[in-house]
Amino acid sequence: MIKITKKKAVYKIGKPLRRYLTEFGREHKLSISYSDLNRYEHSIPLKDKTNKDTFWETVFYASQDMIEIYEGLKYTYVLLKIGGDLSVSQHLFIDRIDICIYGNTKPFRVRVVNRLNDNFDYFYVKVADASRIYGLELEHILSPNNINYISDQDTLVEEHIVGVPGDMFIKEQLSNPGINKIRLAKEFVKFNERCFIRLLGDMHSSNYVIEMTPDFEEVHYRIRAIDFDQQCYDGRKLVYLPQYFPQNNPIINVAMEALNSESVRQYQMEERAMMAGRLRANKYRIKGLWDAVMKDSIAPPENIEKLKKQLADHYGDKKFLKCKGMGSIIRTSLYRLLKDTKDML
Repeated sequence: MIKITKKKAVYKIGKPLRRYLTEFGREHKLSISYSDLNRYEHSIPLKDKTNKDTFWETVFYASQDMIEIYEGLKYTYVLLKIGGDLSVSQHLFIDRIDICIYGNTKPFRVRVVNRLNDNFDYFYVKVADASRIYGLELEHILSPNNINYISDQDTLVEEHIVGVPGDMFIKEQLSNPGINKIRLAKEFVKFNERCFIRLLGDMHSSNYVIEMTPDFEEVHYRIRAIDFDQQCYDGRKLVYLPQYFPQNNPIINVAMEALNSESVRQYQMEERAMMAGRLRANKYRIKGLWDAVMKDSIAPPENIEKLKKQLADHYGDKKFLKCKGMGSIIRTSLYRLLKDTKDML
Protein backbone atom coordinates (compact mmCIF):
# COMPACT_ATOMS: atom_id res chain seq x y z
CA MET A 1 0.00 0.00 0.00
CA ILE A 2 1.40 3.37 -1.07
CA LYS A 3 0.57 6.62 0.70
CA ILE A 4 1.93 10.15 0.38
CA THR A 5 1.72 11.82 3.77
CA LYS A 6 4.01 14.83 3.41
CA LYS A 7 3.33 17.93 1.37
CA LYS A 8 5.76 18.48 -1.46
CA ALA A 9 7.88 21.62 -1.42
CA VAL A 10 7.23 24.20 -4.13
CA TYR A 11 10.21 24.72 -6.45
CA LYS A 12 10.49 28.13 -8.08
CA ILE A 13 10.99 28.46 -11.83
CA GLY A 14 14.67 29.03 -12.58
CA LYS A 15 16.19 30.91 -15.52
CA PRO A 16 16.76 27.83 -17.75
CA LEU A 17 13.14 26.71 -17.40
CA ARG A 18 11.92 30.29 -17.91
CA ARG A 19 13.86 30.45 -21.19
CA TYR A 20 12.25 27.20 -22.28
CA LEU A 21 8.76 28.48 -21.45
CA THR A 22 9.38 31.68 -23.38
CA GLU A 23 10.80 29.85 -26.40
CA PHE A 24 7.81 27.52 -26.68
CA GLY A 25 5.10 30.09 -26.05
CA ARG A 26 4.18 29.14 -22.51
CA GLU A 27 5.28 32.42 -20.89
CA HIS A 28 2.95 35.44 -21.19
CA LYS A 29 2.48 38.66 -19.29
CA LEU A 30 -0.69 38.30 -17.24
CA SER A 31 -2.87 41.07 -15.83
CA ILE A 32 -3.72 38.98 -12.76
CA SER A 33 -1.61 36.91 -10.39
CA TYR A 34 -2.14 34.19 -7.82
CA SER A 35 -1.43 36.70 -5.05
CA ASP A 36 -4.18 38.98 -6.42
CA LEU A 37 -6.74 36.20 -5.99
CA ASN A 38 -5.61 35.76 -2.40
CA ARG A 39 -7.05 39.17 -1.54
CA TYR A 40 -10.54 37.72 -0.96
CA GLU A 41 -12.42 38.92 2.12
CA HIS A 42 -14.42 35.81 2.98
CA SER A 43 -15.53 32.43 1.64
CA ILE A 44 -18.32 29.90 1.96
CA PRO A 45 -18.20 26.10 1.52
CA LEU A 46 -19.17 24.89 -1.95
CA LYS A 47 -21.65 22.00 -1.94
CA ASP A 48 -22.39 19.58 -4.77
CA LYS A 49 -25.83 18.72 -6.16
CA THR A 50 -26.46 16.33 -3.26
CA ASN A 51 -25.43 18.97 -0.69
CA LYS A 52 -22.14 17.22 0.12
CA ASP A 53 -18.98 19.18 0.82
CA THR A 54 -16.72 19.42 -2.25
CA PHE A 55 -13.67 20.62 -0.25
CA TRP A 56 -13.75 23.80 -2.34
CA GLU A 57 -14.83 27.20 -1.04
CA THR A 58 -16.30 30.04 -3.08
CA VAL A 59 -14.47 33.29 -2.39
CA PHE A 60 -15.73 36.89 -2.40
CA TYR A 61 -13.88 40.17 -2.88
CA ALA A 62 -14.38 43.75 -1.84
CA SER A 63 -16.29 45.75 -4.45
CA GLN A 64 -13.25 47.91 -5.28
CA ASP A 65 -11.18 44.77 -6.02
CA MET A 66 -13.82 42.65 -7.72
CA ILE A 67 -14.04 44.56 -11.03
CA GLU A 68 -10.28 44.61 -11.49
CA ILE A 69 -9.87 40.93 -10.61
CA TYR A 70 -12.78 39.74 -12.76
CA GLU A 71 -11.60 41.73 -15.78
CA GLY A 72 -8.07 40.39 -15.31
CA LEU A 73 -9.39 36.83 -15.14
CA LYS A 74 -11.50 37.28 -18.26
CA TYR A 75 -8.45 38.48 -20.20
CA THR A 76 -6.44 35.56 -18.80
CA TYR A 77 -9.06 33.11 -20.05
CA VAL A 78 -9.07 34.69 -23.52
CA LEU A 79 -5.26 34.59 -23.58
CA LEU A 80 -5.30 30.92 -22.59
CA LYS A 81 -7.94 29.94 -25.14
CA ILE A 82 -7.53 32.18 -28.19
CA GLY A 83 -4.32 34.11 -27.75
CA GLY A 84 -5.76 37.25 -26.17
CA ASP A 85 -8.19 38.53 -28.83
CA LEU A 86 -10.66 40.47 -26.68
CA SER A 87 -12.98 41.17 -29.63
CA VAL A 88 -14.75 37.86 -29.02
CA SER A 89 -14.94 38.15 -25.24
CA GLN A 90 -17.74 40.68 -24.71
CA HIS A 91 -20.29 37.96 -24.00
CA LEU A 92 -18.07 36.23 -21.40
CA PHE A 93 -18.25 36.88 -17.67
CA ILE A 94 -16.68 35.45 -14.51
CA ASP A 95 -19.39 33.63 -12.63
CA ARG A 96 -17.51 32.21 -9.64
CA ILE A 97 -14.07 31.79 -8.09
CA ASP A 98 -13.36 28.83 -5.80
CA ILE A 99 -10.34 27.85 -3.76
CA CYS A 100 -9.32 24.31 -2.78
CA ILE A 101 -8.38 24.80 0.85
CA TYR A 102 -7.01 21.26 1.17
CA GLY A 103 -4.80 21.42 -1.92
CA ASN A 104 -1.02 21.40 -1.59
CA THR A 105 -0.76 24.95 -2.97
CA LYS A 106 -4.43 26.01 -2.56
CA PRO A 107 -5.33 26.45 -6.24
CA PHE A 108 -8.12 28.70 -7.48
CA ARG A 109 -10.74 27.46 -9.94
CA VAL A 110 -12.47 30.08 -12.08
CA ARG A 111 -15.84 29.50 -13.74
CA VAL A 112 -16.39 31.42 -16.99
CA VAL A 113 -19.89 31.66 -18.53
CA ASN A 114 -21.03 32.55 -22.04
CA ARG A 115 -24.08 34.76 -21.47
CA LEU A 116 -25.38 34.06 -25.00
CA ASN A 117 -26.02 30.37 -24.34
CA ASP A 118 -25.16 29.79 -20.66
CA ASN A 119 -22.35 27.43 -21.60
CA PHE A 120 -19.56 27.45 -19.04
CA ASP A 121 -15.92 26.48 -18.72
CA TYR A 122 -13.27 26.41 -16.00
CA PHE A 123 -9.61 27.27 -15.67
CA TYR A 124 -7.20 27.21 -12.75
CA VAL A 125 -4.82 29.74 -11.24
CA LYS A 126 -2.04 28.21 -9.17
CA VAL A 127 1.34 28.88 -7.62
CA ALA A 128 3.96 28.21 -10.31
CA ASP A 129 5.92 25.09 -9.35
CA ALA A 130 8.84 23.96 -11.51
CA SER A 131 8.28 20.23 -10.98
CA ARG A 132 4.61 20.64 -11.90
CA ILE A 133 5.56 22.45 -15.10
CA TYR A 134 7.95 19.66 -16.04
CA GLY A 135 5.05 17.28 -15.48
CA LEU A 136 2.76 19.31 -17.74
CA GLU A 137 5.41 19.45 -20.46
CA LEU A 138 6.15 15.72 -20.33
CA GLU A 139 2.41 15.03 -20.49
CA HIS A 140 2.13 17.27 -23.55
CA ILE A 141 5.10 15.62 -25.29
CA LEU A 142 4.75 11.96 -24.31
CA SER A 143 1.02 11.32 -23.86
CA PRO A 144 -1.81 11.37 -26.42
CA ASN A 145 -3.12 14.51 -24.70
CA ASN A 146 -2.40 18.14 -25.52
CA ILE A 147 -1.87 20.34 -22.45
CA ASN A 148 -2.70 24.04 -22.48
CA TYR A 149 -1.21 26.32 -19.81
CA ILE A 150 0.58 29.66 -19.44
CA SER A 151 2.87 31.08 -16.77
CA ASP A 152 4.04 34.48 -15.57
CA GLN A 153 6.53 34.85 -12.73
CA ASP A 154 5.05 32.95 -9.76
CA THR A 155 1.64 32.33 -11.35
CA LEU A 156 0.55 29.29 -13.36
CA VAL A 157 -2.73 29.19 -15.32
CA GLU A 158 -4.06 25.82 -16.52
CA GLU A 159 -6.89 24.79 -18.79
CA HIS A 160 -9.57 22.53 -17.32
CA ILE A 161 -9.14 18.86 -18.26
CA VAL A 162 -12.54 17.36 -19.04
CA GLY A 163 -13.52 13.92 -17.78
CA VAL A 164 -15.21 11.99 -14.98
CA PRO A 165 -13.04 12.07 -11.82
CA GLY A 166 -11.57 8.63 -11.25
CA ASP A 167 -13.04 8.20 -7.78
CA MET A 168 -16.50 9.21 -9.06
CA PHE A 169 -16.19 6.83 -12.02
CA ILE A 170 -15.29 3.95 -9.69
CA LYS A 171 -18.19 4.73 -7.36
CA GLU A 172 -20.93 5.46 -9.87
CA GLN A 173 -20.08 3.78 -13.17
CA LEU A 174 -17.68 0.89 -12.73
CA SER A 175 -20.50 -1.51 -11.78
CA ASN A 176 -22.55 -0.52 -14.83
CA PRO A 177 -23.22 -3.69 -16.86
CA GLY A 178 -22.57 -1.71 -20.05
CA ILE A 179 -18.94 -1.04 -19.13
CA ASN A 180 -16.48 -2.60 -21.56
CA LYS A 181 -14.10 -4.09 -19.04
CA ILE A 182 -11.48 -5.10 -21.57
CA ARG A 183 -11.17 -1.62 -23.05
CA LEU A 184 -11.09 0.00 -19.62
CA ALA A 185 -8.47 -2.48 -18.39
CA LYS A 186 -6.36 -1.92 -21.51
CA GLU A 187 -6.37 1.85 -20.92
CA PHE A 188 -5.38 1.45 -17.27
CA VAL A 189 -2.44 -0.77 -18.23
CA LYS A 190 -1.28 1.88 -20.71
CA PHE A 191 -1.79 4.69 -18.18
CA ASN A 192 0.17 2.74 -15.57
CA GLU A 193 3.04 2.18 -18.02
CA ARG A 194 3.09 5.81 -19.14
CA CYS A 195 3.24 7.13 -15.58
CA PHE A 196 6.11 4.84 -14.63
CA ILE A 197 8.30 5.57 -17.64
CA ARG A 198 7.91 9.34 -17.37
CA LEU A 199 7.95 9.21 -13.51
CA LEU A 200 4.64 10.86 -12.71
CA GLY A 201 3.65 9.91 -9.18
CA ASP A 202 0.60 9.93 -6.91
CA MET A 203 -1.90 8.79 -9.52
CA HIS A 204 -4.61 7.61 -7.17
CA SER A 205 -8.24 7.87 -8.30
CA SER A 206 -8.68 11.53 -7.28
CA ASN A 207 -5.78 12.68 -9.45
CA TYR A 208 -6.99 11.53 -12.84
CA VAL A 209 -10.15 11.68 -14.92
CA ILE A 210 -11.66 9.19 -17.35
CA GLU A 211 -12.90 10.32 -20.75
CA MET A 212 -15.58 8.17 -22.40
CA THR A 213 -16.01 8.61 -26.14
CA PRO A 214 -18.50 6.62 -28.29
CA ASP A 215 -16.48 4.78 -30.91
CA PHE A 216 -18.43 2.94 -33.62
CA GLU A 217 -19.99 -0.01 -31.76
CA GLU A 218 -18.27 0.56 -28.41
CA VAL A 219 -17.01 3.20 -25.97
CA HIS A 220 -13.38 4.31 -25.93
CA TYR A 221 -11.83 5.12 -22.54
CA ARG A 222 -8.91 7.40 -21.88
CA ILE A 223 -7.38 8.04 -18.46
CA ARG A 224 -5.88 11.53 -18.12
CA ALA A 225 -3.76 12.80 -15.27
CA ILE A 226 -4.93 16.10 -13.79
CA ASP A 227 -2.35 16.55 -11.01
CA PHE A 228 1.32 16.90 -11.92
CA ASP A 229 2.81 18.02 -8.58
CA GLN A 230 4.55 14.68 -8.05
CA GLN A 231 6.59 14.66 -11.26
CA CYS A 232 10.07 13.25 -10.55
CA TYR A 233 9.86 14.02 -6.83
CA ASP A 234 9.36 10.95 -4.62
CA GLY A 235 12.16 8.52 -3.91
CA ARG A 236 9.96 5.42 -3.92
CA LYS A 237 9.62 3.57 -7.21
CA LEU A 238 6.10 2.33 -6.43
CA VAL A 239 4.75 5.89 -6.14
CA TYR A 240 5.08 6.08 -9.95
CA LEU A 241 2.93 2.99 -10.50
CA PRO A 242 -0.83 3.68 -10.18
CA GLN A 243 -1.46 -0.04 -9.71
CA TYR A 244 -0.11 0.17 -6.14
CA PHE A 245 -2.54 2.81 -4.86
CA PRO A 246 -5.42 1.16 -2.95
CA GLN A 247 -7.90 3.74 -4.30
CA ASN A 248 -7.39 2.16 -7.73
CA ASN A 249 -8.06 -1.41 -6.57
CA PRO A 250 -11.55 -1.65 -8.14
CA ILE A 251 -10.09 -0.94 -11.59
CA ILE A 252 -7.14 -3.25 -10.86
CA ASN A 253 -9.63 -6.01 -10.10
CA VAL A 254 -11.39 -5.39 -13.41
CA ALA A 255 -8.04 -5.60 -15.22
CA MET A 256 -7.12 -8.86 -13.49
CA GLU A 257 -10.49 -10.30 -14.50
CA ALA A 258 -10.44 -9.06 -18.09
CA LEU A 259 -6.80 -9.48 -19.17
CA ASN A 260 -4.26 -12.27 -19.13
CA SER A 261 -0.53 -11.73 -18.80
CA GLU A 262 0.06 -11.88 -22.57
CA SER A 263 -2.47 -9.11 -23.20
CA VAL A 264 -0.98 -6.95 -20.44
CA ARG A 265 2.46 -7.34 -21.98
CA GLN A 266 1.10 -6.46 -25.42
CA TYR A 267 -0.54 -3.24 -24.17
CA GLN A 268 2.57 -2.25 -22.25
CA MET A 269 4.68 -2.61 -25.39
CA GLU A 270 2.10 -0.69 -27.43
CA GLU A 271 2.30 2.23 -25.03
CA ARG A 272 6.09 2.18 -24.96
CA ALA A 273 6.21 2.24 -28.76
CA MET A 274 3.78 5.17 -28.89
CA MET A 275 5.77 7.12 -26.29
CA ALA A 276 9.02 6.48 -28.14
CA GLY A 277 7.45 7.70 -31.36
CA ARG A 278 6.30 10.93 -29.70
CA LEU A 279 9.73 11.39 -28.17
CA ARG A 280 11.45 11.04 -31.55
CA ALA A 281 8.95 13.42 -33.17
CA ASN A 282 9.67 16.11 -30.56
CA LYS A 283 13.49 16.01 -30.55
CA TYR A 284 13.90 19.80 -30.57
CA ARG A 285 11.38 20.40 -27.82
CA ILE A 286 12.65 17.61 -25.58
CA LYS A 287 16.22 18.86 -25.97
CA GLY A 288 15.10 22.28 -24.73
CA LEU A 289 13.40 20.62 -21.78
CA TRP A 290 16.55 18.61 -20.96
CA ASP A 291 18.64 21.80 -21.06
CA ALA A 292 16.40 23.17 -18.31
CA VAL A 293 15.73 20.13 -16.12
CA MET A 294 19.38 19.02 -16.02
CA LYS A 295 20.26 22.33 -14.36
CA ASP A 296 17.26 22.36 -12.03
CA SER A 297 16.60 21.10 -8.52
CA ILE A 298 13.13 19.57 -8.13
CA ALA A 299 13.61 17.00 -5.36
CA PRO A 300 15.54 16.53 -2.10
CA PRO A 301 18.90 14.73 -2.39
CA GLU A 302 17.66 11.78 -0.32
CA ASN A 303 14.80 11.19 -2.79
CA ILE A 304 17.23 11.25 -5.71
CA GLU A 305 19.55 8.72 -4.09
CA LYS A 306 16.71 6.38 -3.17
CA LEU A 307 14.98 6.47 -6.54
CA LYS A 308 18.09 5.97 -8.68
CA LYS A 309 19.03 2.88 -6.67
CA GLN A 310 15.54 1.42 -6.94
CA LEU A 311 15.38 2.04 -10.69
CA ALA A 312 18.87 0.59 -11.17
CA ASP A 313 17.66 -2.58 -9.44
CA HIS A 314 14.38 -2.60 -11.35
CA TYR A 315 15.97 -2.33 -14.79
CA GLY A 316 19.28 -3.97 -13.96
CA ASP A 317 20.90 -0.83 -15.34
CA LYS A 318 23.81 0.78 -13.49
CA LYS A 319 23.48 3.98 -15.53
CA PHE A 320 20.86 5.17 -13.05
CA LEU A 321 23.47 5.09 -10.28
CA LYS A 322 25.46 7.80 -12.09
CA CYS A 323 22.52 10.25 -12.05
CA LYS A 324 23.13 13.41 -10.04
CA GLY A 325 19.58 14.79 -10.05
CA MET A 326 15.98 14.00 -10.93
CA GLY A 327 16.53 15.52 -14.36
CA SER A 328 19.16 12.94 -15.23
CA ILE A 329 16.99 10.14 -13.80
CA ILE A 330 14.04 10.96 -16.05
CA ARG A 331 16.37 11.43 -19.03
CA THR A 332 17.94 8.02 -18.39
CA SER A 333 14.48 6.46 -18.17
CA LEU A 334 13.44 7.95 -21.51
CA TYR A 335 16.73 7.07 -23.21
CA ARG A 336 16.12 3.48 -22.14
CA LEU A 337 12.70 3.73 -23.78
CA LEU A 338 14.26 4.83 -27.06
CA LYS A 339 16.86 2.08 -26.98
CA ASP A 340 14.39 -0.66 -26.04
CA THR A 341 11.89 0.28 -28.74
CA LYS A 342 14.66 0.58 -31.36
CA ASP A 343 15.79 -2.94 -30.49
CA MET A 344 12.20 -4.12 -31.06
CA LEU A 345 12.17 -2.89 -34.68
